Amino acid sequence: MDFRDSEKENKYLRAKDHVAEIKKFYTSLFFYVIFMGFLAALNFYTNEWQYMWFLWAALGWGIGLVFKAAKAFRWTPFMNKDWEEKKIKEFMDEDDEKSNQKWS
Repeated sequence: MDFRDSEKENKYLRAKDHVAEIKKFYTSLFFYVIFMGFLAALNFYTNEWQYMWFLWAALGWGIGLVFKAAKAFRWTPFMNKDWEEKKIKEFMDEDDEKSNQKWS
């Protein structure tokens, strides 16, 4: 019974972390849209888009936003939480084998 409860708690904590990542992404997206709108308006006001410099800021921040979305929505097929857990288990098993060989 205790194992099932701890497994349930682990699933709950992982789900809670996932929701927090998605929330951070949407918060970042919200501020991105607001701030880029402000920069676009400022760019239009200063030179009527003869040179659209606000696009450089939009591109830079947008790249970061894509990486945050990939993390939040688990688009990365490698080095995600499952990969981390497998590696941790692998290293723990290796350590157990080494300690068993030492004392045999």
